[in-house]
Order: sequence, then C-alpha cells, then structure tokens
Amino acid sequence: MAGTILIADDDRAIRTVLTQALGREGFDVKNTGNASSLWRWVSNGEGDLVITDVVMPDENGLDLLPRIKKIRPDLPIIVMSAQNTLITAVKATERGAYDYLPKPFDLNELKTVVQRALSQPKDTSAYDKGHQDQSSDDIPLIGRSPAMQEVYRVMARLMTTDLTVMITGESGTGKELVSRALHDLGKRRNAPFVAVNMAAIPRELIESELFGHEKGAFTGASSKSTGRFEQAQGGTLFLDEIGDMPMDAQTRLLRVLQQGEYTTVGGNTPIKTDVRIIAATNKDLKQLIKQGLFREDLYYRLNVVPLRLPPLRERKDDIPDLARHFLNKDLEEGRTPKLMDNQALEYIKQYNWPGNVRELENLIRRVSALYTEEVVTLEIVRGELSEPVHMEELSEEIDESLQDAVSRHLKKYFDAHPHELPPPGLYDRILKEVERPLITLSLMATRGNQIKAAQMLGLNRNTLRKKIRELGIEIVRGT
Repeated sequence: MAGTILIADDDRAIRTVLTQALGREGFDVKNTGNASSLWRWVSNGEGDLVITDVVMPDENGLDLLPRIKKIRPDLPIIVMSAQNTLITAVKATERGAYDYLPKPFDLNELKTVVQRALSQPKDTSAYDKGHQDQSSDDIPLIGRSPAMQEVYRVMARLMTTDLTVMITGESGTGKELVSRALHDLGKRRNAPFVAVNMAAIPRELIESELFGHEKGAFTGASSKSTGRFEQAQGGTLFLDEIGDMPMDAQTRLLRVLQQGEYTTVGGNTPIKTDVRIIAATNKDLKQLIKQGLFREDLYYRLNVVPLRLPPLRERKDDIPDLARHFLNKDLEEGRTPKLMDNQALEYIKQYNWPGNVRELENLIRRVSALYTEEVVTLEIVRGELSEPVHMEELSEEIDESLQDAVSRHLKKYFDAHPHELPPPGLYDRILKEVERPLITLSLMATRGNQIKAAQMLGLNRNTLRKKIRELGIEIVRGT
C-alpha cells in the first residue's frame, strides 16, 4: 500500500523508529519534532495519514486536530500520548482522531492501525464540525497500565454512540464508575443517569421497580408509581448485577430492547422508551444460560459491546497512583494530609486485593481516619490488611454447625413423634438455622471484611449485607 505518512513527535528516538518501520512497509515518511511543521505540511495538501504526539514544544497535538479536520476532514489522524488517561483518549476521539494509542505502543499494532486507516472509505473519518468538545479535565478513572489503556480506548469509541454495553468484572473493579463515565462523557450527558442494582431489590418487585406499576396492580400498590425506565427517559439506565434478574423480568426487558416499548405492571398501554442500556455483572452469564437461569437471546441483546474491567491484581502498577488519588480525596474532604512511604506502597503492590479497587479505597480511608501519623507506614498497612483465610479450619467449623443443626432438628422431632417422618420443609428449616453460623464464621475468617466474605460464600455483596441485617449478625473486626 503506497502513501505518505506525516509524523510529529518531539522524541527523536520515536520518530526514527516509526520512520524506519513504516518505510519498510513501503510508505513515504516525513517526520518533525513540532506542530508548526506538521500544520504547514497538512495545509499544503501533503500526507495521506498523520501520526502525532500530544505534548510538543510549540502546541498541544490535541488542539491541532480540529484545525486539521476543518480543512481536510478525510485525513485520518492517529494520536499517541504518554498522558495515558481516559480523558486523553476521549479528547482525541472527540476531536476527530481515527485512533488513539498510549505510549509505550506496540509497533505491530501501530502498523495494523495505519493499514486499516488507509484502507477505509474516505468519508468515514470525516469530523463532525458541529461537534462540541464536552470532556473535562477531571479524571473519572485512574490507571496507566496496559489493561486500563485498552479499557480507555474502547470507552473513547463508545462516547458518541448509543450502543448497548455489557461491563463484566469482579466486585470492586469499578463497573458503575465506568458506566457513569460513559454517560457523563457521552451524547446523553444532559439527561438522567439512573442506576438499578438487581441484587438489592426483592425479586418479586423488580418488574415494578423497572417499569412502574398501576394503582392496585398488586397487594400494597396503593398508588401509581413510575419505574426506572421512565425516570431515565432520554438518558442512561445502568442495570447492575444483571445476572440476578429473574426470568420474568428478563422477558420484559428483552421486549424493551427489541421493540423500544414497555407496559407498566398492571397496565395495558405500551409506552415508548428512549434510553441507553448499560448492564454489568460479576457472574459468568454463559454459565447461567447453560443452567437455564439467563435468557440467551437477552444476553446477545445486552452484549453488543463487551467491556471487561481487569481485577486489581492484573494491574498492580496502578496501585500507587490509586493510593495517592484516594489520599488526595481524603484531603479534599478535610482530613489531615497524609503520604504513604515507599515500603508501604511496595507492600500494597504485592497484596492480592480480592476486593479490588474498592478494598484499596476502604483501606486508605480507614488509615486516614484512624491514624494521626502524617506518613502511612508499612507497619500501619500490614496491620490493617487481613491475614490469609484458613479455609480448612473454617470448613471444619461449618461442618460441625451443620451437623449440630440437623441432629438437633431430627432429635427434637423424633423424641415427640417416634413413629412419624418430619413434615415437609426440613431443608428450609435446616438451611435457615445454619445460615447464621455460616455467615458469622465467614466474617470472622475475613476479620469483618464483607467483600471477602461475600466472595467466599459466592454471594453478591448486597445480598450478604441484607442477610447480615435480617439475621442481626454483629460484625466484629479482628485485630
């Protein structure tokens, strides 16, 4: 493929590497270390593609993009930057970049993007001249690791679309934060963002919660109520923990996605809806489909754009930046300013973080609130992080509790009715009795950490919190 590529980067080494690599691919390459030369070449009609850095000595490369697009809207531009934040990726996309690549970049990936950009029909890269740059400099997500850079690139491409997104990731990875960023930086930013957590709503009330209900639709429906779809009209509806949605509600949601309308519970009149759907789950939906617990057709309707959030253990290089960010948040909220020493930072980088970013934030907030020292030391951090859970000991205690519960129920019944079998419902009675010690022991093993206890039990954290309240379990944190 023939063509001329214009490169602008103030790093001579990068210019040399790109010039040689693309030259070997058969391209003519011109390179410069400043924005003014790039602008002159583009103004003169030179080049079939531009590769530009963001920070250059005479002008920010992002500021140059709209001017290039104004005079040459069909010229594809690839932006490279060491400022590896979501905002950089979003600004590059908003201002007309064909693609954004964080530094350090993969040379083979860059060559693939170049080939793809030059192969596209000319009108597909045209910049929307009426588009307003709506991004702010507030960074909604923290992390410069390769795993997060890929998340940023996908998000940047989604900002100007209404495509349905399925966010997957473990608890505490920031799924709601990502969904809010997609809304706040997207085309529906001026309309409502409404979040619904399926695991936090009684299953029998989910349909009413989503679609609203008419007066008298069911026992307790003393008046008409609006649902979350109506509240989110024109904006974004975030369906968190979608794997906990019951099958009846799944069927109604599928109809909304297929037909763009719904009816309230107890109502007959179809209501048109205009919302963008973003769903999230920490469960394996394909496994739920095999078990008959999730509709396969709904899965494909929701999974238009899959977005996986990496667990913190897969991006440990981001931990120091995250820790400093949370310390700064505490400072903004009026707490005494604190720093974390290098030994403490290195220690938390080695920790496995089963509760992910949420667990790290909780740690930082806890040490900020409880300790008067200006520097968070290794001793403080080590004392606050939980010790490994001894699963063998926990299993033995659970087995004993279960055996005691079964023996107690059967002995009590057979003492009173020696020749009769117990009435139906023994399973539920035993389960109810063993549930309390099971949760109590799990909390003891995790020193009161509800996130870890929920992961051990295989429960959603909101479900665990609800059961703790219902059973009146007192949480005692270990020392």
